[in-house]
Amino acid sequence: MARQKSEWPAKVLALVKSGNLDAASAQIRVAPTVADVVQLQILLRTLPASKSLTQLQQFVAEQRALLAAPRLHRSP
Repeated sequence: MARQKSEWPAKVLALVKSGNLDAASAQIRVAPTVADVVQLQILLRTLPASKSLTQLQQFVAEQRALLAAPRLHRSP
């Protein structure tokens, strides 16, 4: 059985394109997987450069690092 691609990156990209960067940032904080964040980074590269987009790309990179980092402890 093939795994379906996540719709999450496309939905967050739609938020970015609509100018709702606060909602996009909130969604990025609760990203489902690192692979979804990587896919979002690829999609963000297709947009024209702007100051706000550059800041968002930096935020996405930080969140990707946090999501990929090993957890210091686990819940019981």
